[in-house]
Amino acid sequence: MTEKFLAGRVALVTGASRGIGAATAEALAAAGAHVVITARSGPELEAVEERIHAAGGSATIAPLDLTESDSIARLASAAAERWGTLDVLVLNAAMLGALTPVAQIDGKEFNRLLTLNVLANQALIANFDPLLRKSEAGRVIAVTSSVGRQPRAYWGAYGASKAALETLTLAYAEEVKNLAPVKVAILDPGATATKMRGKAFPGEDQETLKPPTAVADAVVEMLRTDFETGFRLELGK
Repeated sequence: MTEKFLAGRVALVTGASRGIGAATAEALAAAGAHVVITARSGPELEAVEERIHAAGGSATIAPLDLTESDSIARLASAAAERWGTLDVLVLNAAMLGALTPVAQIDGKEFNRLLTLNVLANQALIANFDPLLRKSEAGRVIAVTSSVGRQPRAYWGAYGASKAALETLTLAYAEEVKNLAPVKVAILDPGATATKMRGKAFPGEDQETLKPPTAVADAVVEMLRTDFETGFRLELGK
């Protein structure tokens, strides 16, 4: 039986309709947290919620597009009214975009990618900062990629967005560390069997990769043992 060390805590996981986000939401719920799960796909979120409830956990679905104006503010307002605090924020939602040379990046798609991968995460931090500060131990975990630190040909757009995400979240960590019990960590899941990974490497045998549940278990362990702000965890295959 999973230790319910997150009992009474509220967690928000973005991009929780499938893959790492869904697995993380289910793992946090198994550890006792009430999990707010958000993504654009309502039916897929409902399936995740059903699995959480079937396992004895607790969850609330919030289908929304994080890039839509005011959607995040509305979610934060609803969370404040219902729970008054937020203990765990997992910034997982992201889009891959086309893998293409920097000189050929489509401006419109790049704008959409940056809006979701960077601007939406800044808006999440901004809107949930008051609730994180009200927690006895607010924790933020931002999901990144190795290409955010090690540039790779054709990955310029996605890599730039992850580099920006890391800088943004770690700057926030520095800003709050002496003012509130909020800590921030970076998680690089490495090669994981997800739909996004399948798009990036269409010929790869995903049976050779670790499942999303392995990443979710790492998130739970990070929270169970706790971490110092600025902590970075890189998972291998």
